[in-house]
Amino acid sequence: MYNGVQGSHDGGDKGKKPADNDSFLVGRESQMKELSEYPAKARIRYCQVVSVWGIAGVGKSALVKKLYDEKMCYTKLFEKYHWVNVSHPFNLRDFRRSLPPDFHFKESRWLIVVDDIRSKKEWDLIQSSLAMPRSSMSVILVITTDKSIAAYCANSEELMFNVKGLEAAAALRLFRAEVSKTNPSVTTALEDFQVQELILKCGGLPKVIVAIAGALAKQTVTWMDTVVSLNQRFMHHLQTKPDYDSLRALFGWMHSYFHTCPDSLKPCIFYLSIYPRDHPVRRRRLVRRWIAEGYSRDGDEESAEENGERQFSELLDLSIIQQLPHLVTNALDTRMALCQVNGFIREYIIPRRKEENLMFELGANCALTTRRTGRHLIILHDWNRDRIVFESMDFSRLRSLTVFGKWESFFISENMILLRVLDLEDASGLDYDDLENIVKWLRRLKFLSLRGRREIHHLPGNMDHLRQLQTLDVRGTSIVTLPENITKLQKLQYIRAGTNDVPASTSPPSASNWLPKICACHHRVGVEVPAGIGKLTALHTLGVVNVAASGGKAMAKALKKLTQLRKLGVSGINRKNIKEFFSAIKGHVHLESLSVRLDKDNQGCFLDDEISLPWKNLRSLKLYGLQDRLPLPRGLEYQQVLSDQFSKLTKMDLEMATLNEQDIKFLGEVPKLCILRLRIKQPSLNFIVKIDASVLAAYKKVKILEIGCSSSPLSVEFGSETMKSLELLKLDCSSGTTYALDGLDFLSELKEVSLIGSKDGTFNTELTNKLGKHPKKPVLKMEELPLPC
Repeated sequence: MYNGVQGSHDGGDKGKKPADNDSFLVGRESQMKELSEYPAKARIRYCQVVSVWGIAGVGKSALVKKLYDEKMCYTKLFEKYHWVNVSHPFNLRDFRRSLPPDFHFKESRWLIVVDDIRSKKEWDLIQSSLAMPRSSMSVILVITTDKSIAAYCANSEELMFNVKGLEAAAALRLFRAEVSKTNPSVTTALEDFQVQELILKCGGLPKVIVAIAGALAKQTVTWMDTVVSLNQRFMHHLQTKPDYDSLRALFGWMHSYFHTCPDSLKPCIFYLSIYPRDHPVRRRRLVRRWIAEGYSRDGDEESAEENGERQFSELLDLSIIQQLPHLVTNALDTRMALCQVNGFIREYIIPRRKEENLMFELGANCALTTRRTGRHLIILHDWNRDRIVFESMDFSRLRSLTVFGKWESFFISENMILLRVLDLEDASGLDYDDLENIVKWLRRLKFLSLRGRREIHHLPGNMDHLRQLQTLDVRGTSIVTLPENITKLQKLQYIRAGTNDVPASTSPPSASNWLPKICACHHRVGVEVPAGIGKLTALHTLGVVNVAASGGKAMAKALKKLTQLRKLGVSGINRKNIKEFFSAIKGHVHLESLSVRLDKDNQGCFLDDEISLPWKNLRSLKLYGLQDRLPLPRGLEYQQVLSDQFSKLTKMDLEMATLNEQDIKFLGEVPKLCILRLRIKQPSLNFIVKIDASVLAAYKKVKILEIGCSSSPLSVEFGSETMKSLELLKLDCSSGTTYALDGLDFLSELKEVSLIGSKDGTFNTELTNKLGKHPKKPVLKMEELPLPC
């Protein structure tokens, strides 16, 4: 058996072939298991090429090295193995010389690893040299930092494997393991907040974590001094100190990436540093801001919204944007709702944003003599709110203002004439007089967010001054009515509104309130909107609207004109208006997300045969207040309904009294269903789907299941063919409900069970013991009842 290693590599993951160091595999257990299936998958499909890609320093080569060694030692899938490090500048003659003397695809089953491909041209030359016949059972595995190159090589999305940064817990494990190798005596210091902050700045990149841990492990008395110094001048130390020479290739890659980054994407990356490290950011908030800034624009084939979503996906793929550490699953079949900025990338771009005078940050360490700002001003929680300093600044170029923490009236100035974005979602203490001045002075605003500002009860009467406004987010405020003059804002594309239907209190709900609070955000009382809302034909997102309060049939008539709607949320649906409402949106072919809340005592009004939901293009559907039956299409064969009407549906949120056996079977066969949230009153749920005596594979792609119930205990049963992809099971215990879970061992991919508001110690202990016997050893997490948002 020949095992060759040739060439050199300077792309950030290794020097030559990755060393036999399992440190880089800490926290990668699930990824390793998933990747190990790819070579066999490629052979079965005769696709022959697998691509592994991700940002430099993330550990791609180490992961592949582990797979490579395991295939060599423990399986007979291949007869021969060879690893080639592509040299740069690329030389085809050198590549050919690196191949083993006995190399020939026709006679043997080979696994060939080609590491560090940097262009499509390189791959074309390499592929022609390898000359793999179509009938070959060999597999080529390529490693690259570029998604487009990965796609070009693999020619199949299902054979592209994206390696992402470590989550916070895994990053700490790796750091602790590396320090302990050399200096186990300092492990107690790892609990210090300064150390925690330092690890977060590494952005989940194993190469950075290992380098810093190795350097720190050499310290004794100066350990904490070095940590503090690193935190204060993180990038400076990493780029200048000899201890971190191993990171030179990584910084070379990053410099090259930012230098060659498309002009359309570069400002989006710099913009991420507006948000503090580890601050949760909603995807929609970020994309709407990009649009307001002009970073995402309408094109010939894509709308600004679609461009923004694509840009977000690109940054997510590169681990520049990451999922929140506490989220066990990314739910890849759906769009990520919450994210955070990669800590390492944020540290890298902060000095560059200052060099280009793009942003200025007012925080505890800002210079008191500052006279100017950049295009974007960020006010942090810890700034001392010095009015004299603030009013000495030059706001003539200011395009956006983002406030974290206490709001002050002097934050708004008549001099901010070019301001496009005002984001007060994380501010506190805003009053109505401030809001009137905002509308009076900032007439070029395109984005205004007052989200979560409960102190705001209504919008000013001069809202029609904001003629450029595209995004208005007042969700989670105390606003119950949108003013008439809002209909004059013809450029509005996005309106989010609605108040919480639970008090703004930290106290849990009483047991008599059966409605589960898996997420308080799901339960909105809609706002009253003027009948003239139909004039805003550019709207693609609207909700939550109280249809009954807004005139019922008149509101339905207005909605009929909003043909560009992609996302719609309504409440106040009852027997009097339901037919008109669904008739109005029947022809809305762009509608992807629909949320409908029935009025109290109207649970059965969906059962009218004349009512038809616009199922065909829906990706997300939320139905609240149902009785005992889903409003499924009628007059069609069962399988035809699934293939024709439910081909795109990935997320469902259902609140109903009982979920019958037929509907459970139907939901189990929705082909792309990924997230399922259920709120019920019945005492049992059986997800085992049968035809006669045969058990069917059901809920094949469901990764997240959330359940809330008023009955206690609720019996939940899973079968051997049920939810084989489930990663997260979330149970709401806030109303005192406990759960009798049967068949947990069948959930082969289960990573986490989360209990919300659980206070039953016996139940918690029993569930802990049960999970301890599960083959995957999923973690049990306790969550507090979320505050209304």
